Amino acid sequence: QVQVQESGGGLVQAGGSLRLSCAASGRTALGRSVSNYAMGWFRQAPGQEREFVAAVSWSGETTYYADSVKGRFSISRVTANNTVYLQLNSLKPEDTAVYYCAAVPKSSVMADRYDYWGQGTQVTVSS
Repeated sequence: QVQVQESGGGLVQAGGSLRLSCAASGRTALGRSVSNYAMGWFRQAPGQEREFVAAVSWSGETTYYADSVKGRFSISRVTANNTVYLQLNSLKPEDTAVYYCAAVPKSSVMADRYDYWGQGTQVTVSS
């Protein structure tokens, strides 16, 4: 059974920083370890669709970013404990959303490709 758990959200002023963490564990029904999955972060603001933020390959060597966060957010992965981090810098009020971590067999920006999702963590940026 695969489990994905986010943490680290909170309230921060514009221009501030936060670091989100995502711990993924377990095996799929076919016996594949989630540590061999790529991981991604998505976000969803009230009344809006879920949007891609960043992704990292299973090895941690390849990363992908949405244009809206390039240069401000950074995704990284510690393979030893299969934890993925999302460093959020220079935060803007429009970054306010629930941030979700998810696992996918191969890196993708498409939410429907992801098999396992966490419950989400709220990030609120005040102006």
